[in-house]
Amino acid sequence: MKNLLWVVCLYVLGLNECWKTGVNGQEDFMLLAGPLTKQPVRSSDSGENDAFDCSHPIPPGSRQYFEYLQSRGVTHFKVLLSWAQLLPTGLPSQPQQAVVNCYQTLLRQLLEVGLQPLVVLHGSTVPDSLRSRYGGWESQELVNMFQQYAEFAFKEFGALARMFVTLSDLDDGWRDQPAVAPKPLQNILQLNRNIYQLYHQRFPDKGRRLSIGLRARDVAVISQIKASTTMDFLSVQSEYNCASTSNFEKELRSLQMSSGNLPILLYKIAVQDCSYSQFQLLGNFLQVLNNNDLNIVGCDTNDMLGKLEMQDVPASIPDYTGMTEFRNSYQSVWDKFETQTTTERDAFLIESFPADFQWATSSESFKVEGGWSEGGKGETIWDRFGHEGLAFANQTADLACDSFHKVDYDAYLLRGLHVNTYQFSISWARIFPSGHRGSHSEKGVLHYDKLINALIESGIQPVVTLYHWDLPQALQDYGGWTNTSIIEAFKDYADFCFSRFGDRVKTWNTFSSPWVVSHAGYGTGEHPPGVKDYVVASYQATHNMLKSHAEAWHVYNDKYRMKQGGKVGIALNSDWAEPMDPIRPEDIAAADRYLQFMLGWFAHPIFVDGDYPATLKNQIEEKRRVCLHSEPARLPVFTPEERKRIHGTADFLGLNHYTSRLVNNSDGGCTPGPQGVGDFQAHVDPSWSSTASEWIYSTPWGLRRLLNYISTEYLNTTKVPIHITGNGMPTEHSGETFNDTSRIEYMRSYINEALKAIHLDGVSVQRFTVQSLMDGFEGPQGYSERFGLHHVNFDLPDRPRTPKQSAYFYSQVIEKNGFASKTQSYSPELQDMKSNKMSSLPPSTVPSQAKDVWRKFSTQTNFQRKLYHYGTFPQGFIWGVSSSAYQIEGGWNADGKGPSIWDTFTQKPGSIPGNPSGDVACDSYHRLDEDFYMLRALGVKSYRFSLSWSRIFPDGRRTSLNQKGVDYYNRLIDGLLASNITPMVTLYQWDLPQALQNLGGWDNVDTINIFNDFSDFCFATFGDRVKFWMTFNQPHTIAWSGYGLGKIPPNVKNPGIAPYRVAHNLIKAHAKAYHTYDDKYRKSQGGLVSIALNSDWIEPKDVNIPREVVAADRALQFQLGWFAHPIFKNGDYPDAMKWQVGNKSELQGLSESRLPSFTEEEKKFIRGTADMFCVNHYTTKVASHVTARLTPQSYQYDRDLSEAVEGDSPSTAISNQRAVAWGLRRLLNWIKEEYGDPEIYITENGVATESMTTWNDPARVFYYKTYIDETLKAYDLDGVNVKGYIATSLMDSFEWLNGYNVGFGLHHVDFTNPNRPRTPKYSAHFYYQVIKDNGFPTPDDEKMLYGHFHKDFIWSTATASYQIEGGWRADGKGLSIWDKFAHTPLRVFNDDDGDIACDSYNKVEEDVAILKQLKVTHYRFSISWPRVLPDGTTKYINEPGLNYYHRLVDALLAANIQPYVTLYHWDLPQALQDIGGWENETIIFKFRDYADLIFSRLGHKVKFWITINEPYNIANIGHGYGAAAPGISFRPGTLPYIVGHNLLKAHAETWHLYNDKYRAEQKGIISITINSDWSEPRNPYKQEDIDAARRVVQFYIGWFAHPIFNGDYSDMMKTIIQERSLAAGLPKSRLPEFSPEEIKRIKGTYDFFGFNHYTTVLAFPVDYGNLQHYDADRGAGTIADRAWLDSGSSWLKVSPFGFRRILNFIKEEYGNPPIIITENGISGRGPIDLNDIHRSYYYEKYINQVLKAYLLDDVDIRGYTAWSLMDNLEWATGFSERFGLFYVNRSDPKLPRVAKTSVSLYSTIINCNGFPDPTSGPHECLNPVPEGTSAPISDDTVRFLGMKLSTSDAETGLNTTFALLIVAMFGVICSFFCLFITRRQSKKKQNIETLYMERKF
Repeated sequence: MKNLLWVVCLYVLGLNECWKTGVNGQEDFMLLAGPLTKQPVRSSDSGENDAFDCSHPIPPGSRQYFEYLQSRGVTHFKVLLSWAQLLPTGLPSQPQQAVVNCYQTLLRQLLEVGLQPLVVLHGSTVPDSLRSRYGGWESQELVNMFQQYAEFAFKEFGALARMFVTLSDLDDGWRDQPAVAPKPLQNILQLNRNIYQLYHQRFPDKGRRLSIGLRARDVAVISQIKASTTMDFLSVQSEYNCASTSNFEKELRSLQMSSGNLPILLYKIAVQDCSYSQFQLLGNFLQVLNNNDLNIVGCDTNDMLGKLEMQDVPASIPDYTGMTEFRNSYQSVWDKFETQTTTERDAFLIESFPADFQWATSSESFKVEGGWSEGGKGETIWDRFGHEGLAFANQTADLACDSFHKVDYDAYLLRGLHVNTYQFSISWARIFPSGHRGSHSEKGVLHYDKLINALIESGIQPVVTLYHWDLPQALQDYGGWTNTSIIEAFKDYADFCFSRFGDRVKTWNTFSSPWVVSHAGYGTGEHPPGVKDYVVASYQATHNMLKSHAEAWHVYNDKYRMKQGGKVGIALNSDWAEPMDPIRPEDIAAADRYLQFMLGWFAHPIFVDGDYPATLKNQIEEKRRVCLHSEPARLPVFTPEERKRIHGTADFLGLNHYTSRLVNNSDGGCTPGPQGVGDFQAHVDPSWSSTASEWIYSTPWGLRRLLNYISTEYLNTTKVPIHITGNGMPTEHSGETFNDTSRIEYMRSYINEALKAIHLDGVSVQRFTVQSLMDGFEGPQGYSERFGLHHVNFDLPDRPRTPKQSAYFYSQVIEKNGFASKTQSYSPELQDMKSNKMSSLPPSTVPSQAKDVWRKFSTQTNFQRKLYHYGTFPQGFIWGVSSSAYQIEGGWNADGKGPSIWDTFTQKPGSIPGNPSGDVACDSYHRLDEDFYMLRALGVKSYRFSLSWSRIFPDGRRTSLNQKGVDYYNRLIDGLLASNITPMVTLYQWDLPQALQNLGGWDNVDTINIFNDFSDFCFATFGDRVKFWMTFNQPHTIAWSGYGLGKIPPNVKNPGIAPYRVAHNLIKAHAKAYHTYDDKYRKSQGGLVSIALNSDWIEPKDVNIPREVVAADRALQFQLGWFAHPIFKNGDYPDAMKWQVGNKSELQGLSESRLPSFTEEEKKFIRGTADMFCVNHYTTKVASHVTARLTPQSYQYDRDLSEAVEGDSPSTAISNQRAVAWGLRRLLNWIKEEYGDPEIYITENGVATESMTTWNDPARVFYYKTYIDETLKAYDLDGVNVKGYIATSLMDSFEWLNGYNVGFGLHHVDFTNPNRPRTPKYSAHFYYQVIKDNGFPTPDDEKMLYGHFHKDFIWSTATASYQIEGGWRADGKGLSIWDKFAHTPLRVFNDDDGDIACDSYNKVEEDVAILKQLKVTHYRFSISWPRVLPDGTTKYINEPGLNYYHRLVDALLAANIQPYVTLYHWDLPQALQDIGGWENETIIFKFRDYADLIFSRLGHKVKFWITINEPYNIANIGHGYGAAAPGISFRPGTLPYIVGHNLLKAHAETWHLYNDKYRAEQKGIISITINSDWSEPRNPYKQEDIDAARRVVQFYIGWFAHPIFNGDYSDMMKTIIQERSLAAGLPKSRLPEFSPEEIKRIKGTYDFFGFNHYTTVLAFPVDYGNLQHYDADRGAGTIADRAWLDSGSSWLKVSPFGFRRILNFIKEEYGNPPIIITENGISGRGPIDLNDIHRSYYYEKYINQVLKAYLLDDVDIRGYTAWSLMDNLEWATGFSERFGLFYVNRSDPKLPRVAKTSVSLYSTIINCNGFPDPTSGPHECLNPVPEGTSAPISDDTVRFLGMKLSTSDAETGLNTTFALLIVAMFGVICSFFCLFITRRQSKKKQNIETLYMERKF
């Protein structure tokens, strides 16, 4: 407003002058303002008919406005009562009480702020409702009614006001009345006299005044009025004209004289004819007031300056909040947009967002994480809600999207989306399960660490919401957000999060949509915790959340902001509200109230003044006064200190916005809730687009308006930005899943409205967040509403995530940073590539010099071949993925594309079973953005694709150029470069234009030049951006499969001639294209050109047979050398080919070779036409020499060899493509040796899986894990110059002759869906990790820890009686179940038995000697129950048998080795088995009696006891599978559990026996040995697999450990077995129950945890249906990782990491008991090799894991036992599997024990008590130990002197026979000498051995 500042200053100056000096010396001069009006904006011509009449709540901000007026000197305020509203019927007995309460509230507000009310009983005009009944002022009845009304008003309001005016304008009351009627003026004046008397009689106290209003121009009748009525002052309405100020003064003088000098109140002054420049004349007005001759007691300040818009006045006053009744933010925004037409409103803005704009998507913990009880997470209110069946279809969030395990999956989606920000919430209960810091769960914390780190690694900034609705149930149990103690709990939780994550998280939301918590959680009860209390709880929850927010903000501000530099805000949700009827002021006010009750409830305290909005407070206060019989709301009050602490606690305002509402004014009565208390109702326009949610309608324009409102209302003074923290809409869970066009339109419109707010309105919006990343659990709606950009299939346990079309749309918006067209810019990563072209090389020999590769690798042991290598590739290594045009593009005839030979082939019915084709394929021609998404998500550096020749040149020639095809590849290339992905382009991948095939195709030499022209065009068109070119892909396949076998197009079957001719042309075409690039483009473009050749690795059937090696070499020359030899060596075919084909041709009677010849010029032209070596590899074959037939002529027969698959390797979905990883390393070495160490790019490598393998593809993960590692070995160990690796393929596609039956993709494509949705597989996430790590860095699990065990650590080795003793019938021994089992045909491998075994029954001294050699401190052995008690009972004690153990124990003690005795190691007396064995409960006490005997006889010498070894194997292997004695398998559902039950009770009784009878005297310790594998999930990202792994462990170790260490079977076992038993119709669980007494007796029956462990398995769920057995109960299958080393046992894979993990499991699950590892070892099989490096490796790795558990994890480990001391009878596998540290030569009747290399390793570890740090120098513990010979011992045997001996032993025996006497004598003499020498050399020898072992590993 013009000169506004001057005017305001003048006005204020005048008011202050009046205030300080008074007028006419009166200190109580009245400065009068008011009244309130109905209109939000007061204009100068507003009449009193517009006065606020309490028909609606008191306007928002009234109190603040009153305070403002009082602060500026105003003393009084007009309050116009509404007769019609107060007494609608006119009767005082029937008042409208709500209106009475409203006026009383208003009057109190005025008094509270220091303003005196001037109450006007009525204006002047008779209300229509009364006029129609009683007439006008001429009616005496009306006069009487008014007098009653006055009495009523004095009664209700007299105590609150000291000045009244009966009628504000007498003039309107008596003019224009009918002539026949009595003069109304007389009635009015008499009425006023009566009222005056009533007033002063009722209020006799001084200072009270009453008047009646009149106008200054009525000075003529003043004397008549004064004579007829009574008044205390004149209430005058006057005019002030700037043009004639003197008239004003004259009027006042006349009034004063006519009234008899009554005091004058200038009740209303209308300013006339004053322009803004004339306001200086108002000074004259003040001079009039200062005239001492005039008795003016007050003046109207409001109307005097009525032309000033009052909202402008407080704007210049810094401490004023701006919330006035006259002008508010809502009105301003509404005025701005109200007049927009629909076209203007919806106009689309083509513009970009600011350069630093943040694009985000979001998720919420309880909606996506799942893992509801994982890692110790506490229960949340949403867990409880779901488990009580309160969500849709009884759905729960227990698994949700499984994001707890799928961090990498979610990060993948985010990379694909291209967002730079991800907003997620932390589950309070996952970090603090009870809600308090004392319950801290580190596993939960680590989950968020992992998520945050994954985001940052992907270039995505985390935005963390501390609380999104999922309160710990433990806190809710104490009242949740209604309990003030939660404030401190939340503060502490926030403090922890800031301290733990704040170094990486820079943006925090304390709360998200807290209004929903208060409204739905504590108000309506629709959400948990389900409190229905909108009177108290809802408001209290808000109160505490606001204070919690403030405390969290202050914690960050005070403790972390300076160091971390982050921001903390709050995300508030709000609809936009518009008036239902835009012309109704009350609806406009109602819309404003709607926003104040939703957004203002939280925003006002934080962003304005620390307190709730006045509208909210006033409405509640009014309702409380009106609703005398109920309490609609109870609003807590902030103290001044709290207001100060809350105000300003936000660095940004987060906004969650989804929809709008139409709002109308209504009387809410006394109904609790926002609509009732707020007196409004919300509606939607039927024309608005609906969504799957009944509360979300698409009204995008509301976002812009809301942003403007927020900016005006909350951020005008507090200048912080707005973050849109949530915006989205749901679709139905059924119907169209992926093509979500409604969401796209919603997003497009809403994002554009945000853009308008920024560009057109200047609103500071910094972020836009689309809700949500993926479908999730939507509270009460469960999974029925889908908000996600990604579809999640909740019907599948994998929870696969698939992008919807909206995800691709959003990624495009992000890519463009809005909606303006973006000019493609690219900056290729690889420019001016230097060619690594090799110089001319001599031709290959026959066989080639590369045959050394077989010599080097083919003799590797399985251990050496499979040993995993950790390391990384060089910086700059190219990681990529591939596809080809025909396989993925589709659009076979789109936009002018010509047909290819594959189009012709597949469109002919019957060509491929099922008639699949590439007509649509993956539809990549129309879905480039979807392919870019996948590539970005994978993180690849390059993308290899091929060009469709017929898409660019439909008929193959330049003259048919199809520009649209060119445009497609331009978009593809530019899009790749925009994502920093290097294009690797193949010019030809098999899809020849059909028009060229009609001319002969590649059998026509003209095609060479035609291809060159195509290449020339591509180089010229794309070469400025493409730096990697491949001319052909797999020319071998083109020539042989296309023109030889005729299996693929063009289906020419001419195997003897055409392949060679076609290959000849292909090589020349390649060379010509290469030279074209070299001559025309290389200098300017700087790229590389090569050819992609395919090759299997060929392994000779027998590497020791030269001609087999020659055959393998020949196979490689015919496959790879066919093309590589001319290009990389000398320009000609390899001699092996020329020789073979030439000789075959001659033998076939041909005059010349079928293999064409190159001229010298051609050789020169071809030689060196490649800048790098590109090879495609998939599998390995085994070749053998054959003399092949001469007819028919065929390339296949020309080779003279046969090929077979490598049978020991895993199969794949393609029968002849076994997964033989080690072949790749050998092939790369062969290429290096054969072709002069070129730069090698692996341009295709991958594996096919069946089409039914969709997302969970562990086989592909294993394939890549092993093949890429072999590549790493070639690079890192062999020096092969590998530069890049390209995985095949990007996605499932048309797989040539296999159609869609198999898939090679890292992404699954649903070819049944027209949208061709692409879903990442498990392998995609694995490959991303490999790329990110640039290989396989050594994991912590594989790193050695150096350190020592505690001083008294037990070092032991172990055996078992039946496995080593022999003497099966010696000295009265009874039969055992293993004696019977082994003598039963087909039970034990090779019909082996334990009759003699290792004959340890007769070799005590020898066994003790090797124990001493091993340097163990303890020896664990078992007692043969039937050897001591032949019938199993104490009826007869076999003393000779018992004496054996006396001798053994004594010998051990003499050697300073402690005996460690197992009472039962599976060899039950057969006599007991005959009466039921372990199934018969009587065995419990028979076992106790047996133990009693042993304790009594040996206990004084034996201090370490084990009751039973591996009860799991006894129960399940022996009585379930029947694979061990007693071999029972016909009751697998019950018998194992019965046996296990009795084993536990037998153990407990034995333990108690020892404890009660022997412990005090013998002072030993006793326990049980339990065995278990560790189990990992097959897919670690999958909850279902994790659960399966958990079941495997609980059903294995927990079966027996839980009752002993925790009491009773685990709940998991009991629940599962019972449920499955009952489901099968059984009356009770198959798992027996312990009585309470039995539970008590079993629990705690241990002194340590005896533990046997060998390996780890990977678990996955298996549903056995209704089958009733252990495996079905466990519900899991197991496999091994292919990268794990094998052993001699199929079940045992080397997986050391699992040892540490299961030791930690024991610690956590069973209270960290003392653990003694009672078995651990590895088997061997096959030829004897005493240099058992695999065993040394195993022990070193496994024992080091034990050390880690001990030193790093504080697991209480007391000892370690190696299994086994010596090779022995390995139960059902006989002697074929050998676990021993010592070899037992069974070909020698004496069964000598021979140390293996592992003895040296283990004894050294024992001697060092761990692993000394080599960096500290040689440790004194490294002393020599005897070592075994490294010479292998053959299994070949012969008969010698009646004995079965090996050939070498027989030879030795023969020689020994002749020299026996001489040797015997000489040996005695030398023995003493050797002993002396050995001791002298011991230290030196040990050092040499240590170095030897280090080299070996």
